[in-house]
Amino acid sequence: MKSRIVFAVFASLLAIGAAQAETAPVAKKHMIVTDSPYATDAGLQMLRQGGSAVDAAIAAQIMLTLVEPESTGIGGGAFVVLFDPKAKKVTTFDGREMAPASATPGMFLDANGKPLAHGDAIPGGLSVGVPGDVAMLWLAHEKYGKLPWAKLFQPAIALAEKGFAVPKKLATELHEYPQLAKMPDIRAYFYKADGSPYAEGEILKNPELAKTLRMIAQGGPKAFYEGPIAQAIVDKVQHAPIHPAGMTLDDLKNYVAKERPAVCGTYRTYRLCSMGPPSSGGVAVIQILDMLERFPSKDLQPGTLSQAHLFTQASRLAFADRAKYMADSDFIPVPVEGLTDRTYTMDRSKLIDPTKDMGKAEAGTPPVKHASLDFAPQRSPQPQGTSHMSIVDDSGEAVAMTTTVESFLGSKMMAKGFILNNQLTDFSFDPVIDGKPVANAPAPKKRPLSAMSPTIVFDKDGAFKIATGSPGGPLIIDYTAQSIIDLIDGHETPAQAAAEPHVANLNSPTLIEKDTAAEKLIPQLEAMGHHVAEPIVELSGVNIIERVNGGYRGAADPRRDGSARGD
Repeated sequence: MKSRIVFAVFASLLAIGAAQAETAPVAKKHMIVTDSPYATDAGLQMLRQGGSAVDAAIAAQIMLTLVEPESTGIGGGAFVVLFDPKAKKVTTFDGREMAPASATPGMFLDANGKPLAHGDAIPGGLSVGVPGDVAMLWLAHEKYGKLPWAKLFQPAIALAEKGFAVPKKLATELHEYPQLAKMPDIRAYFYKADGSPYAEGEILKNPELAKTLRMIAQGGPKAFYEGPIAQAIVDKVQHAPIHPAGMTLDDLKNYVAKERPAVCGTYRTYRLCSMGPPSSGGVAVIQILDMLERFPSKDLQPGTLSQAHLFTQASRLAFADRAKYMADSDFIPVPVEGLTDRTYTMDRSKLIDPTKDMGKAEAGTPPVKHASLDFAPQRSPQPQGTSHMSIVDDSGEAVAMTTTVESFLGSKMMAKGFILNNQLTDFSFDPVIDGKPVANAPAPKKRPLSAMSPTIVFDKDGAFKIATGSPGGPLIIDYTAQSIIDLIDGHETPAQAAAEPHVANLNSPTLIEKDTAAEKLIPQLEAMGHHVAEPIVELSGVNIIERVNGGYRGAADPRRDGSARGD
């Protein structure tokens, strides 16, 4: 499994995270938390120069393209949730990848009309969506940037030429997947002349990426979506060593990032805002919290049996709705208001029995107006390849940004020094199930469903309180929701919440994080009717900032290589 080796050090990492919880410094002016010290430092440079949270996010994301290529980069996509303190409003930016015009509902079916094996569909050209990252970052910068666009690229350009020390997570996963060397781009960049992958601490340079970043720094998104970079992407997809596909230059030229309204809800005395469709994350997180609000905080304390049981039941119900109703709202009438309606979620909450597992949950029937909800639940899995950052600047502008290339090293192909995503495998491989259409079926120019859940929480006075989110495939939803519960109900610090063991349920067997204290709950959960499956293998990266008296306190998930810094 992907994270087998990483799990061997979980116990010590989590202990370190807990020990640091009470000693984390309070930043008075600004703070940034990312999955990489390099990215954190790049963003901090911008904050120290008077840059906005958006400026810091761009500098960090461009750096992550270099130092966390297995998870994210300009060849993928991202979602931003932003709090504007001057206007006292929350908005979101959608940089989700888009299917090319050549996409068809049955694009992931074999010659016999059967869905391809998920792992077989990932490598190569068929899985690559039109990247949305650069267009979205530009759109956010046009509205909320303070520093010059080109300046934000300087740290990553310099490090790409100088070289960076290969982080532990990248080195571990390269070691665990020797079959990656079969893909020419991966072998050429991530493997040495003797055929071995780069090890932790060894220096890796990427002058080709430095050249690409210079072009985008000088030419903006047009330099990415037209010209040599766009041509390189199209050539790679059309002439892929596996599953060549039909992406064209027009597909890139016509990509549009979008500013969308946030999806907001309440939990106890707090208000939270997150990402709406094409992400399911915001709706599902709000549903989980709504369904748990009727239970007292004492039943939701971190690490307890009651929290684990109640949380998994709420998650089952949210994931049942997610599978049936959630998709790209530009194509499908997603009943967001109905799914987050308090009366509806309270009715769903009544299905939770505090004493036993409900088994597989069925989707509910949310209140809607003038829309058909006759869809079949999708059943395609979604692996991880994602990163999250939380940022607050001097003005109080806050950004929660989750960003991805989907699977580990995306499509296992590169163009101009960066990884190309495999985001289209987030579509349902079955366009029709039992005679009913699947909402998240592929279509030309459609954006695949995501679980990314960047979330900002406000206190009863409307002041910023928390920025959180995580990588982890569909488990992102549970990781994010759990972090909010641990902070609010458990009164934990960001470091404590980020380090908490995970218990999750995707309307499937209950998942327990291996080599953590949560394993002691397995016999008790099984006695309540839970079927506990193989331990969770998708690494969280819950990166949190919380406003405290006198400033901000932040923490990076100890399972990854991240860091929190501020002044």
